[in-house]
Amino acid sequence: MRSKNKSRIRFLFRFLLGFALLTGIVVAYFLIIAVDHPPKINDYTSLKIRRLNHGDNTLTLDGNWLRKSESGLWEMYLEGEPFERGVAFGRLSKELLYYQESVFVEQIRELVPSDGYLKVLKYFIAFFNRNLDTHVPTEYLEEIYGTSLSCAPEFDFVGSGYQRQLNYHAAHDIGHALQGLNLVACTSFSVWDGFSADSSLLVGRNFDFYMGTKFAENKIVAFVNPSKGHKFMMITWADMIGVVSGMNDQGLTVTLNAAKSAIPWQAATPVTLLAREILQYASTIDEAYAISKKRKLFVSESIMVGSAKDHRTALIEKAPKRDDLVMPEEDRIICTNHYQGVAFSSDEANLSNIRGSDSRNRYLRVQELLDAAPPAGVESVVSILRNQQGIGNTDLGMGNQLAINQLIAHHSVVFKPDSLLVWVSAGPWQEGKYVAYDLNKVFDTEISMIRSHHEIAELNRTVAPDTFLNSPDYERFRLYQEMTRQLAGFQKNEQPLPGGFEKTYTGSNPALFLTWVRLGDYFESMGELKKAAGYYNESLRRVIPGKDDELKIKEKLGKCLK
Repeated sequence: MRSKNKSRIRFLFRFLLGFALLTGIVVAYFLIIAVDHPPKINDYTSLKIRRLNHGDNTLTLDGNWLRKSESGLWEMYLEGEPFERGVAFGRLSKELLYYQESVFVEQIRELVPSDGYLKVLKYFIAFFNRNLDTHVPTEYLEEIYGTSLSCAPEFDFVGSGYQRQLNYHAAHDIGHALQGLNLVACTSFSVWDGFSADSSLLVGRNFDFYMGTKFAENKIVAFVNPSKGHKFMMITWADMIGVVSGMNDQGLTVTLNAAKSAIPWQAATPVTLLAREILQYASTIDEAYAISKKRKLFVSESIMVGSAKDHRTALIEKAPKRDDLVMPEEDRIICTNHYQGVAFSSDEANLSNIRGSDSRNRYLRVQELLDAAPPAGVESVVSILRNQQGIGNTDLGMGNQLAINQLIAHHSVVFKPDSLLVWVSAGPWQEGKYVAYDLNKVFDTEISMIRSHHEIAELNRTVAPDTFLNSPDYERFRLYQEMTRQLAGFQKNEQPLPGGFEKTYTGSNPALFLTWVRLGDYFESMGELKKAAGYYNESLRRVIPGKDDELKIKEKLGKCLK
């Protein structure tokens, strides 16, 4: 008996010792792979250059500048070597960088309110992105490192400034993969020749990446003159050197649209940095596709590439294990959030996305609007990007994912590559004016350096704000947004709703299915299942984006009726 006990004790001791050693190895390995490894920089001279404040939100740093235009958009000019550009980006936008990171962390805390879960998430992301730098060109690592030197130490609990900035460039991809959070649902299209009013190439897109309303407050229209490659412009924010929407001086445009992805388990090249590489180094569709094939992504993405040299637009459809180049059969192309090429024609994830999501209907709605209107000009492209109705002009309610205009866009943009003209929405969303820029003039050597009180936008080309901004519907939508935030707070804190809240809330946006779903969710969480079921039933009488959302609501309803 004693010998058996001794054997058990010996076995337990060996097991615990082995487990401790294994844990130690795992922790040591984690510390090695997750440690901060910024790139080696040979010349730190740019760190000695002082930022100068000229007043009126105008800042300069050597030949680089940042200013806030009369439109409310921030405009930036960057030049030089990668590290120098990064340093300039970070120092010029230091205050914007702090604000952007603050609202990003705030939004993450809303999605993941528990500090315990946040710590787990931190280590998961660090492990997930452990080899991220090996998938990023050295040029962009240096630029990101330069920017990171202006990061606030207040957020070091997330990681060092460099780690955070590098990981933030993968946040776009993770947001695409976690489609249940509804962070992304972009729409883009392009016309030329017979579908264009003057035969010129036009590209329009809504970038519906939603991380809260504050995240989109400080959009930056950046004009970059790199030491290598083509000059280009992009619409970005103060920690993003990657590209989601942009055009270079060769008349090549790049915009991103998410496709359905499985949750990735290992990092590869962030798609925004692939888009940046294409914009900086390609001048034709074939060149863009060749660059794309060199990089491996960890999510699925459609990259729309418009080319003045080719006088057409194509789609690069890319997934972690395959890619395709989709060339149009007519003088237009439309892109939402599903694949269209032969390579993915039998892909079950793509087919499931087409059957169950809002992507196919948004595609058909753009097609319907293009078919119904005369050949498109810039203003008619903007009109389509602002459209809030469904197929057949159906009332979807304000903010429905089925709409081309979901009233969540970080930015909206129209490119005219043949003329190097671009129009950028000033906000809110795509409802405000579209501000025009002429890249021929912006990159002219005579005005590459900012002049005080000088507007670089083409004011005579501005597209006027939408009449929606002065309508009662706009006021009702803003009320709906505010009450949605309040409702989330009541639900989180398990508080009863104030008298009259339900009636006012449903009256603010009655046609939208989510209005009723959110009240159903609230009452379900409060244990009032009969009332919750009533609201879920009401939501099913509205237009729902896709079968996936409909099944989720029916599942909730079924649980309430058990």
